Amino acid sequence: MSEAINILAFETSCDETSVAVLENGKVLSNIILSQEYHLNFGGVVPEIASREHLRKIAELTEEALEKAGKKITEINLVAATSEPGLIGAILIGLNFAKSTAATLNVPFVNVNHIQAHLYSSFLNERKPNFPFIGLIVSGGHTLIVLVEDFFKHKILGTTADDAAGEAFDKVAKMMGLGYPGGPIIDRRAKEGDKDFHKFPISRLKDSKYNFSFSGIKTSVLYYLRNNNFEQNKSDKLINDICASFQHAIIKTLYDKVMLAAKEYGVRDITISGGVSANSSLKETFSALNGKGYNIFIPDFIYTTDNAGMIGITAYYKYTTEKNKEFLDKESLSTHARPRLDYENF
Repeated sequence: MSEAINILAFETSCDETSVAVLENGKVLSNIILSQEYHLNFGGVVPEIASREHLRKIAELTEEALEKAGKKITEINLVAATSEPGLIGAILIGLNFAKSTAATLNVPFVNVNHIQAHLYSSFLNERKPNFPFIGLIVSGGHTLIVLVEDFFKHKILGTTADDAAGEAFDKVAKMMGLGYPGGPIIDRRAKEGDKDFHKFPISRLKDSKYNFSFSGIKTSVLYYLRNNNFEQNKSDKLINDICASFQHAIIKTLYDKVMLAAKEYGVRDITISGGVSANSSLKETFSALNGKGYNIFIPDFIYTTDNAGMIGITAYYKYTTEKNKEFLDKESLSTHARPRLDYENF
């Protein structure tokens, strides 16, 4: 029997410090520390995020190893997010991971954060088959991807402005609901009427798959101003606005994903990223199961930024491409430089 691949994985691309231990693609531990300091600022402060990563990463590594029942000497593969994200935050996890790999004299695998969201569905027991359409929807990214095989991707569409999760945050802020906005709006929308007001669905002339959420956000702003929201606001009004706004976002995502699935003849669809935890989004897509489509959504713990998804992506990257030069221990460190775009997607 071949030696087990014990992976120590790190995720520090934004404001979650996460460390996970996996064995042959199975998560043994997945520790996530969300930084609450940013709640006071209505968004992530990069300098604070970096300092908190630095302060907690060693402690969380010990905790992850202990929970997994593994010693550091049993680790034979180390992985970390290298792109995209906040440069300072990424560098903390990246350098800590690379130093750990060098100390242990084991391979290091750099992981694209967006790829990790894409492959987070493979952490579930039920896994998608290739080819599949992947919708990645989070606070910073919204993409539709055609996945033909492991690491053989084609980006069909992305956002021209705000990501979907960013639009949730901004609309919540307009109504004074707090940060992050996604979970709050999701909760309030359950008590509201989605047909209360028709907010616009984005349709771009340059691409049938690209998104634009700034128009929906601006439409909400104008609605609030034109209807004297501050003077007339009530729980019912807030709930109805949340429901109508959320419906417009989800319809936009759903329509474009289904257009891609039909055009490419794909039956398996994955939904991942922080917004995939939205209850209405999950219900909308899950209703397609058994109706000609197979829908795959990661468990809640793997929807937001986490090291488990970094580890599973590193596992497939290592096992499917381990004979390639980029996994040579002597040259690996030169391939892990943080970036802010989708250059290596």
